[in-house]
Amino acid sequence: MMTRLLTTLLLLLLTMTVQAETTITSPDGRLVVTIGDEGGRLTYSVSYDGRTVLLPSALGLTTDIGDFTRGLTYKACRESRIDRTYTMTRTKASTVHYVAQQTELTYTNADGLPLTVTFCVSDNDIAYRYTLQPKADGSRLSAIVRGEASAFRLPEGTTTFLCPQSLPMVGWQRTKPSYEEEYKADAPMTDHSAFGEGFTFPCLFKIPQTSNLSPQTSHFWLLVSETGVDGGYVASHLSDYDADKGYTIAFPNKDEMQGMGSPWAGLSLPASTPWRTITVGTTLKPIVETTIAYDVVEPRYEATQPYKAGRYTWSWLVWQDESINYDDQVRMVDTAAAMGYEYVLVDNWWDTRIGRDGIVRLADYARRKGVSLLLWYNSNGYWNDAPQGPRNRMNTAQARNSEMAWLQKTGIKGIKVDFFGSDKQQMMQLYEDILADANRYGLQVVFHGCTLPRGWERMYPNFVASEAALASENVFFNEHHAKREGFELTMHPFARNAVAALDWGGVMMNHHMSRDNRSRHERHTTDIFEMATAIVLQTSVNCVALYPNNLTELPAFELDFLRQLPTTWDEVQYIDGYPTQYVVLARRTAGRWYVGGLNGTGQPLTLTLSLPMLAGKTVRYYTDLPQKKGKAQPALKTLKIGKNGQTKVTMQPLGGLILTE
Repeated sequence: MMTRLLTTLLLLLLTMTVQAETTITSPDGRLVVTIGDEGGRLTYSVSYDGRTVLLPSALGLTTDIGDFTRGLTYKACRESRIDRTYTMTRTKASTVHYVAQQTELTYTNADGLPLTVTFCVSDNDIAYRYTLQPKADGSRLSAIVRGEASAFRLPEGTTTFLCPQSLPMVGWQRTKPSYEEEYKADAPMTDHSAFGEGFTFPCLFKIPQTSNLSPQTSHFWLLVSETGVDGGYVASHLSDYDADKGYTIAFPNKDEMQGMGSPWAGLSLPASTPWRTITVGTTLKPIVETTIAYDVVEPRYEATQPYKAGRYTWSWLVWQDESINYDDQVRMVDTAAAMGYEYVLVDNWWDTRIGRDGIVRLADYARRKGVSLLLWYNSNGYWNDAPQGPRNRMNTAQARNSEMAWLQKTGIKGIKVDFFGSDKQQMMQLYEDILADANRYGLQVVFHGCTLPRGWERMYPNFVASEAALASENVFFNEHHAKREGFELTMHPFARNAVAALDWGGVMMNHHMSRDNRSRHERHTTDIFEMATAIVLQTSVNCVALYPNNLTELPAFELDFLRQLPTTWDEVQYIDGYPTQYVVLARRTAGRWYVGGLNGTGQPLTLTLSLPMLAGKTVRYYTDLPQKKGKAQPALKTLKIGKNGQTKVTMQPLGGLILTE
């Protein structure tokens, strides 16, 4: 009788262990993740303030050494607390205090092979990843990950702010995907992606009101992305929505890079996948201010020297290819020097249109003016047909090291590398190799025509920013994108720029997209809008697309502001906004606050702002006067902020505002 009772109790305990749920709670108690393993399949769900924001969603991997999506048995749980402070110079905050609850759950599959799922849960952020170990007998020290079950099931009625992943080998000289597609705002989840390839990270969702929400909380916001991607894995994106599964992690299209390379991820065991990240809030504040992309990654190497932040001029944006000649670049150096800017970017074709001897002379001229050069390169290789030179200098180690030694000798301070067009692991390795080699030669790096950077500002100290957006060149190319500039730039603070530095490519001060500033189509935004983008959008080496004509055409107060424009920040605070409509952010640097606002709509927008950091102060107020004859005129005023920190402001159609101490 006693034996039978003990057996029954043992079976009951085993059943409870298999079916038990693991709960992880954020330090403030508001964000809760629940992991279950019912039926041998892993799921997780997320609640915030007691309301479900993510329904039970699948976890797991499919690999060549075993299936880790089903038949899983719970083995162990290890809990710990993370409490660390770190510093950065390339992102939205210079000092970050990261506090999170970490839980590592280990399961074995039907073959007895272990899988560990690690969750880090902080007050508004979740990061999770998988870790695979070698077989116990040491017979397998590598694995191929063929897919992830990782899913995101959102409540019914959720709307989306998403950018579609491109088809491979299309676009300019077959250079896509390059993360340069158009966002769609407030769309239902059932809307399929434009090209059937799913959606690029980051992905923003608005979860609707439920009957038990307070009047102050009409909805939740949720941002999904990934971080920690390097040459050891593929870069991923989200699939189209499936009513049963939700959104799932999707790997690169096999036809990227002309079909060369694998769409799967190869791992040397033991190894961990990149982190999947989720940011949750009842407002957009946690979305804008999140640092989760950097919180869970570590620097991969030490900087060989301090890399200098700053501003650069760029002839190509408006003057285009014809400006890549020695005389025009001298004019851009003179413009940068007149503004006190640190850099000039010399774009494509410099190797044939200026020549290496010409670049040496230009670099010497710039140096005497207190300015340094940045040079453009084609990523090259077999993955696209882009003809611009220099070509075949960044795609192999031998060519890179020879080229970078010359760059260092010439005094070049950085490179912009373009036209990548794939998220396969082989391309991720190229990004990492370029960065590592450039660091040895004291070069900082910007990427264009490229993937989203995923924690790279912290991982690689010489990484500056990436484009990975439908950027400023498109405002030049056609009026459709010129008219959509307000829409795009009021989207990026809540998605693209929320997770990584963005090289948008220009505070554009020409009123027309032409060298003479009179022909071709107009810029539809106001001067104050353009100036405010330098505060709203974050990158540590920022393009101010000034031309010699601007130095005499623009009001003195605009030039004065642009001369002292900061590019590094200690802190960011979300003030107000709605994706694709308007945004107001405050950034602090060296003890001084800058508030920048953008109105992305065609109507005036009056707001009451809460600015406790400026309470009771009289500030400089850059604004647009009401339109006359279809034109808004810029103005510099003073504004007294109320003792309660509140003030009322109006932004004109496609206009902006700037407040500074």
